[in-house]
Amino acid sequence: MATLTALLSGWGRYPVQSCEMERPERYADLRPVADGLIVRGQGRSYGDAALNDNGRVLLTERVNRLLDLNAEQGILRAEAGVTLAEILAVIVPKGWFLPVTPGTKLVSLGGCVAADVHGKNHHRDGSFGDHVLGMEMILADGSHVSCSPSEKPELFWATVGGMGLTGIIGEVTLKLTPVQSGYVMVRNHVADNLEQLFQLLENPATDDRYTVAWLDSLATGPHLGRGIAMCGHHAAKEELPAGREYSPRSERSRSIPFDFPSFMLNPLSIGAFNALYYAREGGKQGPFLSGYAPYFYPLDAIGNWNRLYGKRGFVQYQCVIPGATAFDGIRTLLQKLSGSRRPSFLAVLKRLGAQGKGLLSFPMAGYTLALDLPIRDEGLFGLLDDLDKIVLQHGGRIYLAKDARLSAESFRAMYPRYGEWIGIKNRVDPDNLFGSSLSRRLKIAEEKA
Repeated sequence: MATLTALLSGWGRYPVQSCEMERPERYADLRPVADGLIVRGQGRSYGDAALNDNGRVLLTERVNRLLDLNAEQGILRAEAGVTLAEILAVIVPKGWFLPVTPGTKLVSLGGCVAADVHGKNHHRDGSFGDHVLGMEMILADGSHVSCSPSEKPELFWATVGGMGLTGIIGEVTLKLTPVQSGYVMVRNHVADNLEQLFQLLENPATDDRYTVAWLDSLATGPHLGRGIAMCGHHAAKEELPAGREYSPRSERSRSIPFDFPSFMLNPLSIGAFNALYYAREGGKQGPFLSGYAPYFYPLDAIGNWNRLYGKRGFVQYQCVIPGATAFDGIRTLLQKLSGSRRPSFLAVLKRLGAQGKGLLSFPMAGYTLALDLPIRDEGLFGLLDDLDKIVLQHGGRIYLAKDARLSAESFRAMYPRYGEWIGIKNRVDPDNLFGSSLSRRLKIAEEKA
C-alpha cells in the first residue's frame, strides 16, 4: 500500500501533526507494521487519539462493508470502518436503530467501540460496548482473534474504551434496538438555574429514554446553569399523525465554506445566540415530533462546522463527576468558566448510568458536562488545568476521545483500572506497536505493568 505524509488533526483541529497515512482498500490489507501505527476511522475524535506524530496512521474508511443483518433478531455484523450514517440508512427502514449513539453519525463503528461512546440514553441503556456481542481483532503479531464478553473477555473489555491501543478492530457484531418509526417524540423543559436543571434530569416524570440538557454557559448569579432539558423517545406508530411517512425525508445540509475569524466567537455573539436559543427551545409547548437526525445529530446538518472556531481550532472539554458530588462539581466548573470570560459556544449536560465495563471506559454514574472552547491564546490551557483540578477534587474524569491536553498524572488519578488495562496491553502488544500521540502524551508507552 502506498503511504502519504501530510498534516493531520482531530475534529477540534488541535493539535496539527505530520503523519504518514496508509489506506487499505480491503479487509485483507489490515495488518500491523513493525514501526507501529494507530487506526483512524473518520477522524471525529477531537484531540490526538487518532494522530501519530511522525508515525503511521491506518485509515479504515474503505474497509466499510455491511456483512450481515438479521432483520428478525436485530443483529448486525459489519467491518469496523463503516459509519453510523451508512448503518442507519439500512437499518431504520427495517425497524431498527442503534442501541447507543453519540452526537454525530459521521463516526466509524470501530471508533465507537474504541471510545466506548455514550449517548442521551446512557442512564437507561449504558454505553456502546454494552451492546457489542463480539468482534474480530488483528493483534500485534498479525493473528486474527475473536473476542466477546464471554470469549477472551479480558481482551474485549480492554479494547472497549481502549482508544485503539490493543489492536486493530476488524469486524463488530452489534445488537440493535427495535423502533416503530424514524421519529422521536420530544418534550422540552425550561430550567432557570442549575438546581432546577438537575431536578428535571432526575425526575422520572420529566425524564425520558433519551435526555440531554443544553446550558447557557454565560449565565451567572441566580441564573447560573440555566438551560433546556430535552427529553424524548422513539415515536410509536400511534403517536404519528395520520398519513405521516414511517421515516422522515433526508434533510438538506449546509457547509461552512471557510474558517471564521477568531474574534467572531466572543461573549457578545455567544450571549446573543444563547438568548435566542433559550427563548426558541423554551418556547416549544407540549410534545412535538422530530426526525431522528435533528434530535440525535443536530450539528451533522452543518458540514465542516468545526471551521466556526477559526484556524486555531478548539478544545472540547468533557468530564464526568459522580452523582454524590456532581451538583457541587458542575456548579464550580460553571462558575470558573463564567468568571474566565471564555464562553463555550456549546455546553451540554447529561446524566450517566452505571460505570462502563471497559477498563478505560469514560462513563460512571453521575453527570457529564461537555464544553466547546475556542483556542484564542495560551491562557485557555491554564484554565483547563484549573478545571482538571476541580474534576479531580470531585472524583471525576476526562473523556479521552475528546481530550487534547490532559497530563499523564491526572490521567492515572482519573482512571483507577489503568493498572489492569496496561497489564493486558503488555500481553497482547509487548512491543507497543499500537501507539498514538495521545498514548505518548499520557506516557502509556513508557511503562510495564
